[in-house]
Amino acid sequence: MTFSSLVLETNRLQDIAWTEVYPALLLYGEDVDGQLASEGGSVKMMANFLPFLQEVYVFVNRCYEVFRNAILQMYNFYLIREDVLERTRQRAMLRMWRAVGGLLSVFIFLDEIIRSHPLILSHWSFFVKSMQSVLHNPSLFNADSPLLKPLSNVVQQIGSMIMDGFIFKNCCQQPFQAALHADLSFCEHIRNIILSMYTRWERVASDDIADKRLLSSIIALATFHSHLFRTVDKKLFKMIWHSNNRLATFHVIGDIVWTPCDFLIKNVSELEKAIDKKSLSFVGEFRSVPVAQKTALLAQEMTTTANLLTEWIFKMEEELRNWPIENVHGHLKQRIILFLEGMRQADLLSRTVKLVLCGTLNEKKPLSRSVAMDCLRFIQLIKAYPLDHHFCYGTRNDNFFLEDTFKNIFCDEVESTFIKWWNEVFECIQQGLQHWSGQLLRLVNNARESLRSEAVLSNDKVDIISSLTIAGLSLSGSNITILHLFSVSSIRMTVAGIALDFVQYAKIFRSEELETANDLICRMETFLKFQQTLARLCSCSFLFWHRSLISTYFDSLINESVQYVEYFFAAVTDVETLLNACRHVDPGNLKKKFCSEIFDDFEKKFLMKLCEAVETDLRLSMHSYLQPVEAKLAKGPVQEKSFHLKRLLDLPPLFLCGQFFDVKRYTELHLERAFYNLTAVALHDCHTYVEMRLLAFEKYGLHLCESHLPFQTLDQGSDMLLITRNLHLFVSNYNYNLNGQFFIEKDSRNKHLNILSVEHVANSVRTHGTGIMNTVINFAYQYLKKRFFVFSQFLYDDHIKGQLIKEIRYFQSNADQLNKMYPMKRVQRFNSRIRRLGVTDEGLSFLDKFRILITNIGNVMGYVRLVRSGSIEASSHSLAFLRDPDDVVSFASLATDSSFSAETVEAAKFLDEVLEETAKSVNQSNNYLQAGIFYLHYGVFYLQILVEVFSKELRNFEKYEHLRNFYVIVPSLTVNYVESILNCKGTLGRRSQQNSSFTDDGFVLGIAFILTTLDQIGKFESLNWFASVEKRCEDESVVAKTPRNLGSRLELEPSVKIRIAKLEHYQKVLFS
Repeated sequence: MTFSSLVLETNRLQDIAWTEVYPALLLYGEDVDGQLASEGGSVKMMANFLPFLQEVYVFVNRCYEVFRNAILQMYNFYLIREDVLERTRQRAMLRMWRAVGGLLSVFIFLDEIIRSHPLILSHWSFFVKSMQSVLHNPSLFNADSPLLKPLSNVVQQIGSMIMDGFIFKNCCQQPFQAALHADLSFCEHIRNIILSMYTRWERVASDDIADKRLLSSIIALATFHSHLFRTVDKKLFKMIWHSNNRLATFHVIGDIVWTPCDFLIKNVSELEKAIDKKSLSFVGEFRSVPVAQKTALLAQEMTTTANLLTEWIFKMEEELRNWPIENVHGHLKQRIILFLEGMRQADLLSRTVKLVLCGTLNEKKPLSRSVAMDCLRFIQLIKAYPLDHHFCYGTRNDNFFLEDTFKNIFCDEVESTFIKWWNEVFECIQQGLQHWSGQLLRLVNNARESLRSEAVLSNDKVDIISSLTIAGLSLSGSNITILHLFSVSSIRMTVAGIALDFVQYAKIFRSEELETANDLICRMETFLKFQQTLARLCSCSFLFWHRSLISTYFDSLINESVQYVEYFFAAVTDVETLLNACRHVDPGNLKKKFCSEIFDDFEKKFLMKLCEAVETDLRLSMHSYLQPVEAKLAKGPVQEKSFHLKRLLDLPPLFLCGQFFDVKRYTELHLERAFYNLTAVALHDCHTYVEMRLLAFEKYGLHLCESHLPFQTLDQGSDMLLITRNLHLFVSNYNYNLNGQFFIEKDSRNKHLNILSVEHVANSVRTHGTGIMNTVINFAYQYLKKRFFVFSQFLYDDHIKGQLIKEIRYFQSNADQLNKMYPMKRVQRFNSRIRRLGVTDEGLSFLDKFRILITNIGNVMGYVRLVRSGSIEASSHSLAFLRDPDDVVSFASLATDSSFSAETVEAAKFLDEVLEETAKSVNQSNNYLQAGIFYLHYGVFYLQILVEVFSKELRNFEKYEHLRNFYVIVPSLTVNYVESILNCKGTLGRRSQQNSSFTDDGFVLGIAFILTTLDQIGKFESLNWFASVEKRCEDESVVAKTPRNLGSRLELEPSVKIRIAKLEHYQKVLFS
């Protein structure tokens, strides 16, 4: 039991080294947050790594203790007297020595990792120097702590044991009792054991794949033997030296490649006594030559291995498809052979690609693109071996399928073949273990019963019977619960193996029984660790040190016929398991960084190129009618890239870093975004992108959503959004026509004038949505606020305010004499007085500028009115789906009667509200100033809101008393407006005249809006201004028509006719 416990402990320590210690040391130096770029970053990183180094120190110490205990136990067992236990010197205990050799190999690989990782050594050197500085002057670094000295001692111990790179040497040179060093018989005993282990290794390596871990254990034991007894056995090391013929160099872990002969030269003194100088001189080639040979034969090996894998996959499919009814034992044996063959092929593939990649990396040689592609193919063979010459690619929801006879057999691979049939594989392994344990148990029981049947039992035979009984109990599981009956485990197999070694089963079994027992033990030990071994052989975590290879693969996907990308991503995902062992930074952050780098590279070198290639192909297909017929006929199917692009788009969802992403969906989103942006920029190309969207579905099966942007018409006109942003320029440069409800440009350098009509606004609303109406009101409010400030300043002027007050007093005192009609003469006199105050360079008086101000205000209101009409026009298209807006069925009641969910009923109520408000909007009054403009979704009366907003402030006549007088200046403004419009119409068409105005209804709308805002409509009507103007025109017309001399002719003179025509034109403009 002591030996079993030691073997189990050494196995546990080896597992810890391979899964925790080695990966953490290899990953050191990966900078996640840019720590190394900062000052003292290397010291900080090593400080974060120090707790793990202390764990490694404890781990190495524990390994030393277990190793020393194992050696002393074996030596004391060797020294047991014959009267206590017979033939102890003849008991080899190979399993025990193999475990000791495995523990020694842990030290060898630890030293190799430390020496091959210069960043750890350099950072450790900086850290030690920093510690020395702190110890020299602790107060300078605020480090006055009693724990500083113990910390320094720990750092010193870690450096001497681990960082010096002599872990293996220190273990071998640890002192034992003097008798052990001088015991030549024990020296010969260990030598014979090593020779026996090497002979078995050589025999297996000559027929099959060489066991690299067993070789490292043998070399470690031989080196320890030379250190322990301070002698170099020529025969032993000469035999071991020839192992380079079978396995000259091999990959260990990460990017570490180990050469056994190179290790012997560095760690075995006086090796030149056993090995000739010529062989020693070629040791440098033992690393480079195998790598060069493997690289040169990579393509050939790939073809050979692919053929073998093809045959293996078909056999697996055929054998595991149905459980046999007859000859179960024969089928079980055949399946076990297939499982071993699959593991063998995976080992061959893994060894080849790891040796080529890591060997080239260590030699710092460039990797050609052809070799890189062959290595990528090997990785695909490990993770996913496709049957290229039998399979074709299906649709997006299909897997790879056979064309003819094997149509229903899916393409699988080394690892995923086992995963696919894992239930059957697991069942076969369990049955095999039970069958083999039963066979071995029968051999053990037969040997035990044979010894018991003897008449005289010596002490030696009693010990043998006892050991066989222990082995039988371990194999039968009689000491465990019924649920685990006949369930063989690694622990019980170890106990059984030690017990059989103890009794020297090679001597108590017959030759045929011995061969059967060895085969059974080998199979049981192999399949007890089948899952772990398969995961180790198929792991591609070494890709973390070859990220440039991953980038090369992504770059080759578009241009080369590379398939089965999902299996390569499965290989990349293996790196995540490795990154979990990181200790100097948070493993989660390191995985995020790695995944981010991989995805960014994949997006840059594959996804974006794929999207661009698909978009380019769609554009070329859209313009294929421009190509000559000869070019179309010359382009065969082979030259078309569409099939290759479709195959890439039909890739199944790829898994990376715990999440799936779909290549096809990524392409769809990219094209949707591109088509939307390009359509928004140039709406006249909308039909082109609609056709490209349909073509993408027909050609590649891409489901692209519609852009939901309106198609641009030929009379699209000016964009309302641009007009709103430049509202101050628009109202100054355009004139409003109230009846036609359109704006026309005052002047243009071109031969045409731009207009803005209801149809143009409707097109803009369909383009930008009805939400733009809120933007219009906000800009209108901001503009009006500034204009009303200027408006108030003009009326506040002393000259203007004095004249207005004078006119009010005059009218109030003479109202009866004037028949309550404000006279025209007073208006003309007022205008002349204002003009005498000064004119601008353009000949405009202050009253002209004030009229233009009011016109601009009116143009803003006209623009709001136009926007309202345009929104109704745009909404009328959607109302076409309603038969009668006034007679719409209540969707809320229908949803309630149908027992729909509460969310559906709520949505139906909202739809009813929208339809109701839409009907109100259609049927609303056209009294815009009082009824307002109704917004379809919110029911906001825009013009009424503007009136209410400004009236609250401007009607405060205690604060703005000068605004009370505005209604009196309206007659003067009307006369000024009529004269201005008549002047424009009179000069219309003249070449020298730049102003082309013939309508300016913004003034009318502005006067109405201001009078409503100031609540002065009643006061203005009290002036009876329009009646006064009409009476004045009639009087002048009568005077003009009356002859001055009764004796003259009755016909009117031409000047009189012109005067009468002007009066009529004046009346028409004023009252139209």
